[in-house]
Amino acid sequence: MRCKGVTVEATQHEERPVTKWDLAGIPDSIKWGFPAVLLFMTAVGVESNFLTPHLVAGLNTSEATVSWVITGYSLTVLVASYLSGALADLFGPKRVMLAGAAVFIVFQFAFIFAISTGNLHLVGLTYFIRGFGFPLFAFAFLVWINHLARPSKLGTAIGWFYVMFTGGLPTLGSLVAFGVIPAFGGGFVGETAALYVSIALAAVGTALAWFGCRDQTGMRRLAEPAMSNSEVLMSGLQLLVSNSKVRDGFLVRMINTAPQFGMFIILPAVISDELGWGQSRWLMMTVIVYAGNILFNAVFGAIGDKHGWVSTVRYFGILASSIALLAWWYVPHWVEPGSTSGYVLAVIAGTAYGIFLAGFVPMGAIVAANAPGQEGGAMAMYTTAAGGATFLGSLVVAVVLNVTGWFNLGSYAQNTAVVWAFVALYAVAFILVGRLRTRQDDPEYRKELKRKDAALVDAA
Repeated sequence: MRCKGVTVEATQHEERPVTKWDLAGIPDSIKWGFPAVLLFMTAVGVESNFLTPHLVAGLNTSEATVSWVITGYSLTVLVASYLSGALADLFGPKRVMLAGAAVFIVFQFAFIFAISTGNLHLVGLTYFIRGFGFPLFAFAFLVWINHLARPSKLGTAIGWFYVMFTGGLPTLGSLVAFGVIPAFGGGFVGETAALYVSIALAAVGTALAWFGCRDQTGMRRLAEPAMSNSEVLMSGLQLLVSNSKVRDGFLVRMINTAPQFGMFIILPAVISDELGWGQSRWLMMTVIVYAGNILFNAVFGAIGDKHGWVSTVRYFGILASSIALLAWWYVPHWVEPGSTSGYVLAVIAGTAYGIFLAGFVPMGAIVAANAPGQEGGAMAMYTTAAGGATFLGSLVVAVVLNVTGWFNLGSYAQNTAVVWAFVALYAVAFILVGRLRTRQDDPEYRKELKRKDAALVDAA
């Protein structure tokens, strides 16, 4: 696989060999990190479809109480999403990945034990700490990708990352749970077995990353030597204040998937009950929508590299997603309720939204490119914004439903107002992303990178 005698200047002004993996958008020296992320996120995703009822049964408590446990976990994930970039800059991405894996594995054991005791506070504490695990592992690797990927293939590389990330959480994780739970007798016992299986998957993913990713930059500080440790840790927040482009990128990333989380709040009852397709068909719809998104993450990363990152985000991620989002809402109401043909059309509309949502993939490259020399801090804010999208989506739904509720408009009009509120946010993102153009968005620069790649291929 190695192209002998061909080298390229790395991010830190070092020369490293170029391989066919590099030219395909996957940095050769860390290629095993990609399946490692897939395995690790599969481990995280195992619990996604059964954790709430599992805790309700194990703790003999209410869903409302359990929701506070999960809220605490979500807060930790948000904090860890920020820290992953800063710590990767400070200590090296590989070290941070190992730390995240250790936290997940140790506190997953502790979490399972806590459930067996029936102690709500112990369950909450162990799950809260476990929340630091996967962001440190996955997002530190994303920093590593930004550090090593060829400039001409950075969008593609980030796309491959999200193929692995979303492929594991929730898709493959849910499938693992689907197989393991009945194999161990089903119910609470089978669910507990699935939680233990997640530990094994995380351990295998960790080993694959540790032994397979051999690039030495993973074990050393990436930040500028002149920066103090505190400056590195605060670099993301400082960039948010001082760098308007990072701030705009942060807002665009928050808006990115906010409608997705919002639709998952308002659509279940509409599809299942109001339109008569039932819960099982709604769940099948979500699986198909996610599958479409997974398959096109790498595609739009490559399109961004070829035609410009900003243009890809603007016209596929924002404009096309806006149209598809409206279709996902209106099409189910235009077809015959409960009909198979109507359901198929509704699924097609939802899948279109999932596909075009992948058009936002180049945002990771855009944010990092607008903070040269501070990529870790920039990625810290990018990953924090990814966590913030869940909050923004929920907030928009809550505010719009409460405001429209004053006018007694009815559920259809209220939910329609929610959808159009998200379209308005996409319009804001359309304006903001236009201010984030990088050198890569210059056609002449892309031609130059293409010529360099062609020369490498010829030399190989």
